[in-house]
Amino acid sequence: MKKILIIEDNKDVRENTADILELAGYETATAEDGKRGVEETEQFHPDLIVCDIMMPRLDGYGVLEALSKKPETARIPFIFLTAKSEKDDFRKGMNLGADDYLTKPFEEHELLEAVEVRLQKNDFLKKEYARDVAGVNEFLKGAANYLDLESISREYRAKEYMNKDFVFMEGDVAHDLFYIEKGAVKTYKSTETGKEFVTGIHKAGDFMGQLSLLNPKGLYLETATVMKTATLYKIPKSSFIDLIERNREVANKFMELISNSLIDVQEQLVYMAYASVRQRVAKALLRLSDNGMDTSTPHNGIEIPREDFAGMVGTATETAIRTLSDFRDEGLISMGHGRSIILLDKEQLQHIADTR
Repeated sequence: MKKILIIEDNKDVRENTADILELAGYETATAEDGKRGVEETEQFHPDLIVCDIMMPRLDGYGVLEALSKKPETARIPFIFLTAKSEKDDFRKGMNLGADDYLTKPFEEHELLEAVEVRLQKNDFLKKEYARDVAGVNEFLKGAANYLDLESISREYRAKEYMNKDFVFMEGDVAHDLFYIEKGAVKTYKSTETGKEFVTGIHKAGDFMGQLSLLNPKGLYLETATVMKTATLYKIPKSSFIDLIERNREVANKFMELISNSLIDVQEQLVYMAYASVRQRVAKALLRLSDNGMDTSTPHNGIEIPREDFAGMVGTATETAIRTLSDFRDEGLISMGHGRSIILLDKEQLQHIADTR
């Protein structure tokens, strides 16, 4: 049963509102002023708050501001009650973060509809979605209902890419966000000397291109090529931008869903700046293994061109090859068919990567 807190100094309005909601199947609690309303919120843990604006001790703005400062209460849906003569007050409340408002006196159906809509939208924001194309489709469907958008596409077609196929190129117009259903894709930036700096190895379940879609120039910031036969889905930029621009909470939810951990990318750059080549090579091997590039059976392993591997490590190809040879001589790795790399001692590789 959903719980609703009513904060209203007028006893008749407070009790009538509670009666309507209880008859509709909600559990209610009431408070006669703003200060008591804040205290009751912390005790009652409501799913939604209906709050008058003009009240003694602490007005509705003060209630909203106090609750917004605490993580446990900041996201509770908040509906203001306002008199017809308080339109400016309503605008101020919405600017402070209120979700909706009702003008007093209101009809029973107006109250119930407002409450139902806000609870449904809050359920959407709290729901966890799978990091796959089905999860994205489910999210976009919910977002379309949440935002009342007709333009969000809800179905996407998969496309197969072969090894070394380009998905997008640095400087091209960024039309789509990509989701990897299977396979592996390398993203990289080209230096002025023509060398590649590998920015990521993306596996099944990852998204690519999200930062490019936010680029003011509207261009892809890097190039993406397939390393291992891949199945990709395109999500149109229009769908992505609709979510980003229409509602901050929906945007945050979508960014959380499609994020491939920018913190990890930052840590990788710091690591490359200060770690030795030996440490970076060990770290790169472990990352490739974790990202699904390691198909280690008795005769298989990580298949990656040496120049791509050097781009990941941030060193010359010859230096990367020499370090791999050292690891082979130490019994940490072996070379399989087609110069694939088989990890023999991940524990020792991790120790090398972590050594400072």
